[in-house]
Amino acid sequence: MPWPAALLPLATDVPDAPASVKEAQESVTEAASFIEQNWATWLSIGLRILLIVVIAAALRSVVRKALTKLINRMNTSAEAVEGTALGGLLVNAERRRQRSEAIGSVLRSVASFLILGTAALMVLAALKIDLAPLLASAGVAGVAIGFGARNLVTDFLSGVFMIMEDQYGVGDKIDAGVASGEVIEVGLRVTKLRGDNGEIWYVRNGEIKRIGNLSQGWATATVDVQVKPTESLTRIREVVQEVADTLVKESPWDERLWGPVEVLGLDEVLLASMTVKVSAKTMPGKQFAVERELRWRIKEAFDAAGIRIIGGLPAGDDEEAAAADPAAAVAPPSALANPTSPQSLATVPIPPPNGPRITK
Repeated sequence: MPWPAALLPLATDVPDAPASVKEAQESVTEAASFIEQNWATWLSIGLRILLIVVIAAALRSVVRKALTKLINRMNTSAEAVEGTALGGLLVNAERRRQRSEAIGSVLRSVASFLILGTAALMVLAALKIDLAPLLASAGVAGVAIGFGARNLVTDFLSGVFMIMEDQYGVGDKIDAGVASGEVIEVGLRVTKLRGDNGEIWYVRNGEIKRIGNLSQGWATATVDVQVKPTESLTRIREVVQEVADTLVKESPWDERLWGPVEVLGLDEVLLASMTVKVSAKTMPGKQFAVERELRWRIKEAFDAAGIRIIGGLPAGDDEEAAAADPAAAVAPPSALANPTSPQSLATVPIPPPNGPRITK
C-alpha cells in the first residue's frame, strides 16, 4: 500500500550522519583537551582547599580542647581551695565556675570565628574569587548591624570586660546604681541581683555606669554609743575593751574580726548626751552582724557596770526629777482667775436693756 505523499519525509529532513559524528568527535576532543590542560590546576586547587579545611578543623579542635582544659583546671583549683580555711572567704566556687565558663565561652567563640573566617577567606582566594567586593559588603553589613543592635553590642562588650577584670562575681553584694543586692548570676548581657527584700533585678551590663562592690577587701563595723555626759570616759573605755577582748576569743567572731575593736573617742558632745564611737575592721559583708553583736554586748556590759545609755530614763530617775522640781507639776496661773482682769470682764454676759421695748 503506497504512503501518501504528505507523510513521506523530505530529503532535507534527513540528518547528515557523517557530519553529526564528526561534530561529536570534535566536542569530545575539545573536552578531553580542556580537561588535560586544566586537570593539574583543578587538582592543585582541590588539594589546597582540602588542606585548608583539614588544618582549620584540626586547629579549631586543638584550641577548643586547650581552652576547655584550662577552664576545668581553673574550676578544679577553685574546688580545692574551697575546702581550706580561706575557701569560704577568698574563693567562691560558684563565682569562679561561672566566670571561667563565661571567659571560656567568649574565648572559644572568638577562636572559632577567627579560625573559620580565615579558612573561608583562604578557600575563596584559592578559587580565584575577588575578595574586595565581599569584604566591602561585609563591612557595610557590619556597620548596619552595629547601628541597629548597638545596645546589644554595648551590653555584650561591657559584660566581657566586667568578667575579664573580675569586677564582681556570684555571691558579691554590689551597688550598681540602678539596683543593689547580692549577685546570683553574671552573664555577658545581663547581671541578676537578689535585692534586700528578695526581689530579683535583671540589670543590663551596658546600663551599669558605676559599681560599688561591698564584698571585696574588708569592711568596717561602726557603733555609736550615746551615754550621759556625766559618765567617766575612762570607765567607758575599760568596759568596751573588756567586751572587745571577750568577742575576739569566741567563734565565729574571731574569724569575722580582722582587727582589734577600737574606741575612736568622742564623736559628739551635747548638753544632755555624748557619743562614743567604736570601730572594728571585719570580713567583707559581715560588718552588720558584728555591729549588732557589739551593740548587744556593750548594752549588757554597760547595764552591769551601771553606765546609763541615752534613750530613756528608769522609773527611779523620773521620781528624782519630780522631787527635784516640785513646781513642774503645778499649772501656770490663768488670767481668768482674776475677776478684774480684762479677760474675765470680756467673758461677762451683756445685761438686757431696762427701757421700754419697741414692738410693732
